[in-house]
Amino acid sequence: MSLRNNLSRCLARSLLAGLIMALWGMTAGAQEYPLRPITIIVPFAAGGPTDVVARIIGHRMSKTLGRDIVIEDVVGGGGTTATLQALRATPNGYTIEMGNMGTHAAALALNPSLPYDPEHDFEPIGMTAGMPVLILGRTDLPAKTLREFIAFLSANQEINMAHAGVGSVSYAASLLLNSILKLTPTSVPYNGTGPALNALVAGEVDYMCDQTAALVGEVRLGTVKAFAVASRARNPALPDVPTTNEAGLPQFQVSA
Repeated sequence: MSLRNNLSRCLARSLLAGLIMALWGMTAGAQEYPLRPITIIVPFAAGGPTDVVARIIGHRMSKTLGRDIVIEDVVGGGGTTATLQALRATPNGYTIEMGNMGTHAAALALNPSLPYDPEHDFEPIGMTAGMPVLILGRTDLPAKTLREFIAFLSANQEINMAHAGVGSVSYAASLLLNSILKLTPTSVPYNGTGPALNALVAGEVDYMCDQTAALVGEVRLGTVKAFAVASRARNPALPDVPTTNEAGLPQFQVSA
């Protein structure tokens, strides 16, 4: 079975788990909980889409529960390092992980020896956000449209692809794009979308694919080029960016 088919099958099977916040076995009584601050573990560096969502959710949870919500960014392993830390926490409801498609779906397809089972080791407590993926390139690329961008990538053998770590959403989305376009770029991992985006802005890498939440600011500033959003409708935050269907790549549809 091809990598693309394997990824697609695993993502489809585990999509729900990958998009939810995971909570470990509540042992405290409902009337007593919470008695102290709750920690939300974020599997990527500060400033990335998962971190942004966690801070929005944490702020609202703090007001609702009347307790402080502590955001802890734990990087490494495409999100698996943080997921293991969350798994090993005392199962009393005070440690929550903001999981995503990468940590709880793609990682399973990419690492058969993954030391945790997303389906059985975690308890989902709620969907938090769904975000389409953007196809981005460095700002000095000669391409202006997605078709021109694809032609550039296809014509250049020495291209670099940034991502937030093996198993992350950006990694899985980029693999799908590469598979569709039959590209073999040099894969450059970072400890999250924030560092990967910084490298793209600096021109150290050629392109990346990742969720809209952490990318809108740079696109609006013009420090990176957004060629398309991988959804059926345009994103309200970036109304001038065409969808992949409009731009000529309808088979690339990715949200996380």
